[in-house]
Amino acid sequence: MRQISKKGSFNFLGGWLYAFWKFSRPHTIIGTTLSVLGLYLIASATSSSFPSLGQLFSAWIACLCGNVYIVGLNQLEDVEIDKINKPHLPIAAGEFTRRTGQLIVGIAGILALAIAWLGGPFLLGLVTISLAIGTAYSLPPIRLKQFPFWAALCIFSVRGAVVNLGLFLHFNWLLQTNKGIPSTVWVLTVFIVVFTFAIAIFKDIPDMEGDRLYNISTFTLQLGQKAVFNLALWVLTVCYVGMILVGVLRLAEVNPVFVVITHLVTLGLMWFKSKSVDLQDKSAIAKFYQFIWKLFFVEYLIFPIACLLA
Repeated sequence: MRQISKKGSFNFLGGWLYAFWKFSRPHTIIGTTLSVLGLYLIASATSSSFPSLGQLFSAWIACLCGNVYIVGLNQLEDVEIDKINKPHLPIAAGEFTRRTGQLIVGIAGILALAIAWLGGPFLLGLVTISLAIGTAYSLPPIRLKQFPFWAALCIFSVRGAVVNLGLFLHFNWLLQTNKGIPSTVWVLTVFIVVFTFAIAIFKDIPDMEGDRLYNISTFTLQLGQKAVFNLALWVLTVCYVGMILVGVLRLAEVNPVFVVITHLVTLGLMWFKSKSVDLQDKSAIAKFYQFIWKLFFVEYLIFPIACLLA
């Protein structure tokens, strides 16, 4: 009997952890992790020294907790919409109760602010601004996600400007260097701002049904799937062409050959994959959306390496 009890407890814990993993939206967790690591490496490359691994870990945990707060709050406010658009999410699927979701979000938000406060002023500013924007994005009466322009602005301002500049300033402060923000960080920030604009408009393409039913205005509903799909592709193309020009014209302290070759290859792969997407197939659109996130992940590996190779 005891063995059965232990097995049942293990299965329950495993199921709970898997539901929590889905609740945290894994692609955003991976993106946050790579952004912290990427800016850590870039800050180290510009100063020729490294913050301690403990300092890196605390920044990572603060950002992860902030990430869980933002995506969790969005799920708490979108339960009925998610039952149509994303029925696999834990609250929509009934794996988590609303109360459980509220507890996770509350604890994550408190931990994010507490760890950031201990980490330093720039980390605290980064986390506070991110949580404030994330709250305004999801929570009534403001609920900026109802408006296409403001919804996109929330996403690319946090992922692009706040995270990149905030993390660099944090690590730079830890290293006690008085240098300003270098061209490499500005280049990456502009790239990510524009890239996340494409993510922000693309993410609504497979969610038309639920958004239309609950009066969530999106660019997809206003312009149509094909128009938004093509717009996102061309926005991403501008990102990659811009980064190639940075390498060719040597506008930042990066390895130009590495930057040009890697971004040419990535750009070609993106267009190749886009040709096989059936806009009538929701799963195909969702799969390509995840591929765009993979490109986002890769940039936080490619660009720091280019800085270290400079």
